[in-house]
Amino acid sequence: MTSHPRPQVPAVHGPVAFDALPGALRNVAYSGARHPGAAPPECPSHTADGPAGLTGGANCQRYAYAVLYHFGLLIPPLRSAELWADRRATRRADPPRPLDLVLFDAGPVADRPPGYGAHLGVHLGPDQVLHLCREVGRPAVWRYADFAARPRYARFLGAKRAVTANSGAAAAR
Repeated sequence: MTSHPRPQVPAVHGPVAFDALPGALRNVAYSGARHPGAAPPECPSHTADGPAGLTGGANCQRYAYAVLYHFGLLIPPLRSAELWADRRATRRADPPRPLDLVLFDAGPVADRPPGYGAHLGVHLGPDQVLHLCREVGRPAVWRYADFAARPRYARFLGAKRAVTANSGAAAAR
């Protein structure tokens, strides 16, 4: 664990908040193979100090978890359905607040748990979601209508809020 304090919840929202992120979080390439739970050596999901680096790219989940980690919030390496069901590291959030995870999908999938294959982003503020997707290839800030206009993201499944900080203390948000 690092001993230096993490930045606080951003005071600004949307593209301005994105511009304030370090370059390592603004210049990540999309890679569907680099997801939570992917096997080493290609893609260790977490180290003892939190999410592994993004140098080789990331999928939406891995990227969102790295953004939260930058702000002092640790999410275990959960796939989307595991995250949606999780009650230990996260809780459902309605309405979403800055730094809540938001999940989008195309609707329920037969014989799959809720949240299976959902796309993750980070709510930055009113009508602003930071995410990483194959379509853009790099991190982007979209409005909720941008997700709704795409069939694979058309349903807003909901939001999840981290309940623990890197130090193990409750996140004060």
